[in-house]
Amino acid sequence: MANPDNTAFSSILRATPDGVTLAVRAQPGAKKTAITGVYGEGAAAQLKIAVQAPPLEGRANQALIAFLAEFFGLPRNRVELVSGESSRGKVFLLRGFVRQNAERLLVPYLLIS
Repeated sequence: MANPDNTAFSSILRATPDGVTLAVRAQPGAKKTAITGVYGEGAAAQLKIAVQAPPLEGRANQALIAFLAEFFGLPRNRVELVSGESSRGKVFLLRGFVRQNAERLLVPYLLIS
């Protein structure tokens, strides 16, 4: 298996004292919610996620929180939107999650971009 670009991991996932932050590029209004690859390159890379919910009244943000909680096996209250509430570029905090575990889960998706 090829190694994903280390710079992409560095910008998408960052370890913090509270867990891991995840940089996301949301694509609301999709047919289904799924990780579709990487948006951008190098230090500006974000995990691209298509979201079925529309970007109205926070529905897309709530759908992203639910999707990320399920994907990483976390309770919803441990996935927090920390920036980008009204933009496509968002940062989520995965409370109590370890960066190495997040990398392991995301490797297949970083290779498809």
